Amino acid sequence: MKSPHKSLAIVAGAVLLIAGCGDSSGQNSSHSQTAAAADRSVDRAFIAQMSTHHRSAVQMAKIAQRRGISAYVKQLADDIVRTQTQEISTMRSIDQRLRRAGVKKGSLGVSEHMMGMDGDLSTLKKAKAFDRAFLRMMIPHHEGAVVMAKAELAKGQDRELKTLAQTIINTQQREIRAMRKHLRDPPTTAKHDSDSTHGAASPTTQGADLDQRQAARELPPKARDMPHASADR
Repeated sequence: MKSPHKSLAIVAGAVLLIAGCGDSSGQNSSHSQTAAAADRSVDRAFIAQMSTHHRSAVQMAKIAQRRGISAYVKQLADDIVRTQTQEISTMRSIDQRLRRAGVKKGSLGVSEHMMGMDGDLSTLKKAKAFDRAFLRMMIPHHEGAVVMAKAELAKGQDRELKTLAQTIINTQQREIRAMRKHLRDPPTTAKHDSDSTHGAASPTTQGADLDQRQAARELPPKARDMPHASADR
């Protein structure tokens, strides 16, 4: 028969063991939550930096809306203002959700130079060959956005934000290809068309000449050989 002292010791040990397991489980859960929040800090860093990047693109595009020459540049500017303003709003909503969940801002790991934001807006506002200047500034800007979005895909955790990052990559890579093509092969403008026909006879003049030649052929031979009367006679 076991002594009362031994029974009490066994019960006390079991209680301590259970309590210890409970504490360990709580600590592990707390550690997991902290680690998850730390991982998602990249998400908030992406939002902060991409929002700033998008606002810069919108500023450039609004200048192009006023100063753009070709229909392509004007349409591209409209598309950038519309889509990137919408994406800024989406990122703001996601950021509020992450902030309420206690997620802190971390680091995306992309340098400012790699973001393609070295362009000077004041130079763009005064550029003479505006379309070319705009495209040459927007292409590296788009390339920077692609680098940032790829960093979010590689290191971010938020599913909604990663979907947005992939959309940014698809859209801006397509626009980069179109901008490069436009720089290589710009469309012929109305001015070029008018220059190419400068000095050529108009349809009205050509018609008048044809009428004169036709009338001359219909005159009798003697009439064609007679000198024209002087205006003074």
